[in-house]
Amino acid sequence: MSRDINLIKEDIQNAKTALGIEFGSTRIKAVLIDSESNPIASGSHEWENRLENNIWTYTLDDIWTGLQDAYADMAADVKKQYDLELTNIGAIGFSAMMHGYMAFNEKDELLVPFRTWRNTMTGEAAGKLFDLFNYNIPQRWSIAHLYQAILNGEEHVKDITYLTTLAGYIHWQMTGEKVLGVGDASGMFPIDPKTKDYDETMVQKFDALVAEKNFPWKLRDILPKVLVAGENAGVLTGEGAKRLDVSGKLQAGIPVCPAEGDAGTGMAATNSVKQRTGNVSAGTSVFAMVVLEKELSKAYPELDLVTTPDGSLVAMVHCNNCTSDLNAWVGLFREFMETCGMEVDMNKLFGTLYNKAMEGDKDCGGLLSWCYFSGEPVTGFDEGRPLFVRTPDAKFNLANFMRTHLYSSLAALKIGMDILFEQEHVALDELMGHGGLFKTKGVGQSIMAAAANVPVTCMETAGEGGAWGIALLAAYMKNKEEGETLDAYLNNKVFAGQKGETLSPDPADVEGFNKFIENYTKAMAVERAAVETV
Repeated sequence: MSRDINLIKEDIQNAKTALGIEFGSTRIKAVLIDSESNPIASGSHEWENRLENNIWTYTLDDIWTGLQDAYADMAADVKKQYDLELTNIGAIGFSAMMHGYMAFNEKDELLVPFRTWRNTMTGEAAGKLFDLFNYNIPQRWSIAHLYQAILNGEEHVKDITYLTTLAGYIHWQMTGEKVLGVGDASGMFPIDPKTKDYDETMVQKFDALVAEKNFPWKLRDILPKVLVAGENAGVLTGEGAKRLDVSGKLQAGIPVCPAEGDAGTGMAATNSVKQRTGNVSAGTSVFAMVVLEKELSKAYPELDLVTTPDGSLVAMVHCNNCTSDLNAWVGLFREFMETCGMEVDMNKLFGTLYNKAMEGDKDCGGLLSWCYFSGEPVTGFDEGRPLFVRTPDAKFNLANFMRTHLYSSLAALKIGMDILFEQEHVALDELMGHGGLFKTKGVGQSIMAAAANVPVTCMETAGEGGAWGIALLAAYMKNKEEGETLDAYLNNKVFAGQKGETLSPDPADVEGFNKFIENYTKAMAVERAAVETV
């Protein structure tokens, strides 16, 4: 939605803006919005995780260099578009990939390298905690990492004084506050939706479980305080301002909203915080979230229970792998073109290949692919092994090849969502799609609709993603009226009048995807049986 440039300048000059910065898996993005929630400037920094000592991680230097570069890029965009220096902002929010393990000692030193969500090395701990709590504890959750470190006898555990997520770490360094938004906190430890705080019964069970270790801490001592959307989570300190804006222009004292995870910001960015709504975020990883009308009948290993930014219960299917393998194949085609002396436009290449997939057979012609760059707990794989296979009589052509990899990107997600729909009979009116998979118009959207057998809508703002979502949460904190809920704020002040494009599932696509999944799961079962006989 376009606005008069002079009105935008007034918003910038009068600090009627909000800034959201989100740490994605491959990109850190900063989005500045105006008083009407429109994105008016953005910046980004590309980064990538490292596999060091068999642990997926980012270094502290990676984190700070990336944050500062993304902010500087956004501030430069403000200067370029509006000829203004950015010195003050109405409110700020930080978000990041959820889960993981950042443990600090009393000197605020990181005790072990950051263990990201992508690691699948906590299976023993996750299994024991599932049994203890009767609640699904995925391997990537912070409590699983903590308990696995205890089971491993890791020396650093006794020295922990603070345990948080990447978003929680940035927020702490920016404000001095050891707090966390309830959505991100729900990926550290189970949340009680009634209290919107850590489940006290489970906290006590965990403390009793590790009591014999005689650690100098109890669980609540080291976890961040939980806040819900709209609460004030501190202000940008002088030191924080200097670390964020190395030019020194940004003022201290800016209100900061509770830090959130990428699940919560995705819900905000797609207006999916009320019951019977859901959204799917598809990029390096993929997750689908459905806001529940009631609690599930039992715990499922494939389904996580997290919350919206305002504390409502959400069922989430989270898969570690989505587009990494697909992107690698597109990179191979780029290399071929460059070898042939062609100039490559990556946006055009992605669009061409994605649209080519739509010409393929609905069941991919007998081709199969597993896009597992890293372990995939939903389907029981501990380590990544990307794999493409075909039988001699399969219909091996470019269209089927690309369709196979698009299906594969969502296959594990579909397996989890089928449990939600078929066993729990959860009702869902539509899914809101956002993330890199949906950038090529109509392609990822139609594949997702076939996977879930539910209409999928993409808004005009879908490409802004979670950075826009956390900016909206910052604006909500600053601008909400007395008693105004997050759902009401988003409906009436952000998404009212916004256009989106909805694609309903094509029955032939649904049937084709189901056939693909039948072959996909059958092949996994054969492989497992073969391994067990060795």
